[in-house]
Amino acid sequence: MPKDIRDILKENSRSSLELSNNHRAKFEERLHRSKTPKVRNYIFLKIAASILIIVSIGYLAINQQPSKGINNSSQNSSIVDLGSVSPEMKQIENYYLTAINYEMASLEVNPEAKEVLDQYLEKISELTKAYKQLNIDLSQNGITEKTINALITNLQLRLQLLLELKDTMNEIKTSKTSNNEIII
Repeated sequence: MPKDIRDILKENSRSSLELSNNHRAKFEERLHRSKTPKVRNYIFLKIAASILIIVSIGYLAINQQPSKGINNSSQNSSIVDLGSVSPEMKQIENYYLTAINYEMASLEVNPEAKEVLDQYLEKISELTKAYKQLNIDLSQNGITEKTINALITNLQLRLQLLLELKDTMNEIKTSKTSNNEIII
């Protein structure tokens, strides 16, 4: 038979609950323990920021040098890129470039995975060169659907490679961690 909640509350109010004598001290200790700041090592952020600065400087240095394969008349003409086609294309380009730069900055460099990192970065560098060439083609030959699709595909491939690199680096890191645990 179900009990009335009022009866249950009356029964519980009759029994008195008492706190332990050192309850206040325990509470204050827990409070102080939760307030102590945790010291974090931000070395991975420093490494990521260094890589981002190096990549940015390299990108600016490459863009400042005049291209040898283009004659002076085409250099004087305005360079058309994906962002100048339409506002939607500019948004797409900005989205992918931002995601690519974020993933590059968030890479953790492990000495064990240096070879894998170099291989991926070489592929990404090749795709970046191809992207620049596609932008030159876009400005020389005019806006075509084929060139726009190639530019977007290039951005997608670079982002996909960076995500694969990040997964590979995590796998290497976890396999090293599990090997260390087995040895111990």
